[in-house]
This record gives sequence, structure tokens and C-alpha cells, in this order.
Amino acid sequence: MDSKLEDRAYLLKLSKTKMPFGKYKDKLLVDIPEAYYVWFSKKGFPKGELGEMLRLMFEIKMNGLEPIIRKISKM
Repeated sequence: MDSKLEDRAYLLKLSKTKMPFGKYKDKLLVDIPEAYYVWFSKKGFPKGELGEMLRLMFEIKMNGLEPIIRKISKM
């Protein structure tokens, strides 16, 4: 698969993924407050794909790119 298509598919998946546990269970990752990501960045992100998604969403939020993910989620 073309890496650009893979990137698009991954961003679409990221935009539609919900938190599976904790205080924000069942919330879309994009809807979780930035402060929660800051907390995770200090405590340590979970292992596996969820941890990678949380880490990426942290970077997205920290760089003001959240509107792009919100737009993608409407696709």
C-alpha cells in the first residue's frame, strides 16, 4: 500500500478512536483535554498502538493541529 494512503488511513483511524479506559473512557481521543495528554507525557504513555496514538495526539494538540483531526473525523 502507498505510504500516503497508509498515512491517511491511520489519521482517519486516529480521528475515530475512543479512549478504552479511565476518566475519559468512550471519548474520542481528539476530545480529551490537552492536560490529560500532558499528564500521560509525564507518567508515561501506555504500550502498544494505543500508546502510540496517544503520543501522536499529544503532539497534534501541542502543535495546534487539532482542527485537522476534527476535519478528518467528519470524512
